[in-house]
Amino acid sequence: MNRRDEGTSKSHDGRAGAVNTQALAVGLCTLALATIASPLHAQCRAASGSGEVAVFELYTSEGCDSCPPADRWFSALKSNAEAARGVALAFHIDYWDRLGWKDRFASAAYTARQHDQAARQHAPFVYTPQVLLQGREFSSWRSGPASAAVEAINARPAVARIDLTASPVERNRTTVDVRVRVPEARDRSHAAIAVALVQDGLASDVKAGENAGKRLAHDHVVRQWHEEPARFDAAGETSQRVALALPEDAGPLSVVALVENDATGAVLQALSLPLCDR
Repeated sequence: MNRRDEGTSKSHDGRAGAVNTQALAVGLCTLALATIASPLHAQCRAASGSGEVAVFELYTSEGCDSCPPADRWFSALKSNAEAARGVALAFHIDYWDRLGWKDRFASAAYTARQHDQAARQHAPFVYTPQVLLQGREFSSWRSGPASAAVEAINARPAVARIDLTASPVERNRTTVDVRVRVPEARDRSHAAIAVALVQDGLASDVKAGENAGKRLAHDHVVRQWHEEPARFDAAGETSQRVALALPEDAGPLSVVALVENDATGAVLQALSLPLCDR
């Protein structure tokens, strides 16, 4: 069952119903994560292409017993389909930490992100597990592949261009330079730029709460999140530099840059870049 966060109470969302794991297995889509980026030098630089990139967001928690099927579906968004292009961001929220297990990947900032996304769509509540595509509810993840939706997004011309450069890792830190160009003035209104540090190959042995005794695997986990309004020059260009401290956990790391309308949640463009040698 879906789990709502309505402040203090724990309740079930009867609208969605239980996850059909058989349909889930059949419906897992494969997504070439950020292959729309073109490597420019030693995989330390990338530029977005002409088509819009699909952005998946998962809101999940290790303290929620209905979340592992969604986590597995999200992990299946792997790069083994050339036609489907997108990025995936798994946000671990903190409002289920009160159930007896503290999710080590959770952050109040990610909970705030989910509430912001709900407010943009005038949704009355937030819940887990929740999947968004381009900032909007994507409930069909439970029963079918996302390839058709992703292809439709990729067919739309992007209204923004992103260039990413990541410095080589030194002392478990890296610096990311983000350059964004939005040619049309109308598309710059309410534009915000987010930079996320994302990690695959993570796992936790849960000792308490609803998933006690389970080993949970996670991919596309957001480890850091920085977002601020874009400040464009007259030509519609802007740049940012973000310093990132890398986590101690082993597992592949990448940087995702996202340009969105922070009033509507609409995605202008996104880009992912694997970090240089760590």
